[in-house]
Amino acid sequence: MGAWREGRPKHHAEPRSGVGLAHSTGEALEGNERVEGRGQPERSLLQGEQGRTQSRGILPLHLQWVNERAKWDKRARFTALLHHVDVQALGRAFWRLKRNASAGIDGQTVQNYEPDLERNLQDLCDRVHTGRYRSKPVRRAYIPKTDGGQRPLGVPALEDKIVQGAVAEVLGAIYEADFLGFSYGFRPGRNPHQALAALHTALMTQRVCWVLEFDIRKFYDSVDHGWLLRMLEHRIADRRILRLIKMWLRVGVLDNGEVHETTLGTPQGSGISPILANVFLHYALDLRVHRWRQRHARGRVIIVRYADDAVMGFQFPDDARHMFAALRARLGKFSLSLHEDKTRLLEFGRLPALERAKLGQRRPATFAFLGFTHYCGWTRDGRFVVKRKTQSSRLSAKLTALRGEARRRMHAPVISQHHWIAQVLRGHYAYFGLASNFRSLDTFFREVRRLWFRVLRRRSQRRMTWPRYVQLLDCLPLPSPRLLPARDVALA
Repeated sequence: MGAWREGRPKHHAEPRSGVGLAHSTGEALEGNERVEGRGQPERSLLQGEQGRTQSRGILPLHLQWVNERAKWDKRARFTALLHHVDVQALGRAFWRLKRNASAGIDGQTVQNYEPDLERNLQDLCDRVHTGRYRSKPVRRAYIPKTDGGQRPLGVPALEDKIVQGAVAEVLGAIYEADFLGFSYGFRPGRNPHQALAALHTALMTQRVCWVLEFDIRKFYDSVDHGWLLRMLEHRIADRRILRLIKMWLRVGVLDNGEVHETTLGTPQGSGISPILANVFLHYALDLRVHRWRQRHARGRVIIVRYADDAVMGFQFPDDARHMFAALRARLGKFSLSLHEDKTRLLEFGRLPALERAKLGQRRPATFAFLGFTHYCGWTRDGRFVVKRKTQSSRLSAKLTALRGEARRRMHAPVISQHHWIAQVLRGHYAYFGLASNFRSLDTFFREVRRLWFRVLRRRSQRRMTWPRYVQLLDCLPLPSPRLLPARDVALA
């Protein structure tokens, strides 16, 4: 296990870096689980995971020791960590990479690197430990967003991905002992379905009457490097690890053939970015919110966060308004701001829905979280329930993207087209197939079925008719809409 030493004496109110810290003790975490109305996921960091957001399995024994030390002493600072980034760790990071991942500025791909993998990893390890390793600028790429804009992604060089993955594994072993229970984004053993289930349970079981949905504007592009490094120093005292992180943060971005210096942000797409983002939000947001609701809130306060998207629920409107103002001030301290179009305070929950029903008014407004629109509804026997459906903007954007891809594949063999469309449908059902969302799933299925018909109709002079298309679907059926079993969602 890496060497460690004690932090500042426990009678000090603030750490030396000046970042306000609420003690994330075991008692506080247990209280947090009760407030959200849902316990921790059944699998732990040491048990491995099968989630969608990470492909990290069981930790090796030496990192389990690091994790146990971090749990045992919340103020311990680890002074020797680089020796955990060995050839075996680099190998694990390499095999976690996607086989068809895009190449970075070096043009190196997984397939090119793999034939001489052992020698390549040994050389890379030697360069990391002797200080000869140098990171390359990140290639900038853009993907469309649901609001019509473009999301910038960073594509690091292959060896940078490998080293970042190994360092992220070490950091994860430490910070998983600190992260609070309501944080779900990009953590081992956790995924969006668990965040949605925790939010649904809290809204149904806690006395929530007001909901604050908020999104941090351009979070990944606005992370302050100085603050981030100071936050890392609360736990990391190994200057070699900090030097690597600083190099990745400031290596620059290649955009349109020009290298631009990076003074803010962590590039989305890099292996180290998710853990750094979670560390930043842990200190800048999570600890302050958890301490505020323990010390200042009059009623129930719940929160579920997935990366930079979060939802808070309140029992009393005064708590909601005070938290809204405190949130703006807190984020402003770290040069962050709320996205005005995606931040709203609205009345929501069982009591507001009942009151509106008595007055003959429309049901409360809706809010969106992780691609789902949440709204107040009623069961057939008249009981209140929070329902979810696919967010309309997400559905429209996905269908638009599918139309473009279908035109590109127009002249591919019919069997190949069917395989691709079936994969798209199964993937859509696997994420959006939650209870009360069958109608949206059926809409998506029907639109995709019509889309394929139009493509087949345009690809040949012998025009495809609907009866012939139905016969084709008898031979090559498309997966029908289906909801995920409740047990699978709970254990996801």
